[in-house]
Amino acid sequence: MATVVAVSVSAKKGMRKKNVESAEFLADFGIEGDAHASSEWHRQVSLLAIESIEKMRKAGLDVNPGDFAENITTEGIDLLKLPIGTKIRIGPALGEVSQIGKECHSRCAIYYQAGDCVMPKEGIFIKVLQGGVVKPGDEVRVI
Repeated sequence: MATVVAVSVSAKKGMRKKNVESAEFLADFGIEGDAHASSEWHRQVSLLAIESIEKMRKAGLDVNPGDFAENITTEGIDLLKLPIGTKIRIGPALGEVSQIGKECHSRCAIYYQAGDCVMPKEGIFIKVLQGGVVKPGDEVRVI
């Protein structure tokens, strides 16, 4: 079973996110209180696997969930194998994969703080279709 390892938010874009006990997913908006939340675009919530973070740790970086600005850190699901349009349930919330990876136009604060950024290569983004409160330990499953 795939699960949520951490839920993270930040008030500003391009910064490491702070881990929180839970977060409210809002339909067609994103996570309440997060800088990336907006009904104006398709990258409302970002996901990154703990397995990707572990790769960076093995490369010598001192990094943790939220350090690559991901909202949801997952375990046990190969995020990069989920095609765009895949529906994914995260606890009570429902999202749809809207982008795989991203182009990194400039080196953001995360790159300078962590020394590298795995999010552009291994992160995915979803639009929120159905809201709900998401917390660590919640099941993550493809619909």
